[in-house]
Amino acid sequence: MNKNLFVVRSLTVGLLVGMIALLVVGLATTADASGFFRGHVLNGALAQATVSFGQWKTSPPLDRFPNLSPRDANNHELLPNEVRIEQGGAVNFVISGFHEVLIYGPGTRPESINASLTVPSTGTPPGVPLINDPRNRIFRGVDPSTQPTQDRVESVTFANTGRYLVICAVQPHFVQDGMYGFVRVVGDRDRDD
Repeated sequence: MNKNLFVVRSLTVGLLVGMIALLVVGLATTADASGFFRGHVLNGALAQATVSFGQWKTSPPLDRFPNLSPRDANNHELLPNEVRIEQGGAVNFVISGFHEVLIYGPGTRPESINASLTVPSTGTPPGVPLINDPRNRIFRGVDPSTQPTQDRVESVTFANTGRYLVICAVQPHFVQDGMYGFVRVVGDRDRDD
């Protein structure tokens, strides 16, 4: 085969492969019905955040072995109280203790929650009042009484921008201890990093 013809064919094949790759990437980054961009890789500081949802105390010293979880040895806080992520990113709620994650859409404030709307926990212990206000709720975690251990992680993605309220559904934790915080979801134009 002529060397020049081989070079032309190789360049043509390379160009076609490159065009197909660009087309595939272009199609993969178009939004689907949920608003997420397929193929768009989130990375960096705003791709995800971690929120400590309750913490075990160490004063006085605590020995949880083999599987002890005394309720009075748990701190009822969301730390940090507010996190910031990019649209489409995730928050990993690291749950320590008897807690349930509830997330409410933008515009919801703690005083907006009707904490008298409850359902009883269904496992052990039974009958713990869990807040069940569905108004503007976008996520409800699992009933903590049905879990084999009180410690677990629930990872939640946020498709839209805004400031979301996150509360503990265990009624006394929210009402008496003020166990809530916020997730601020920013779009490209809102980023300052």
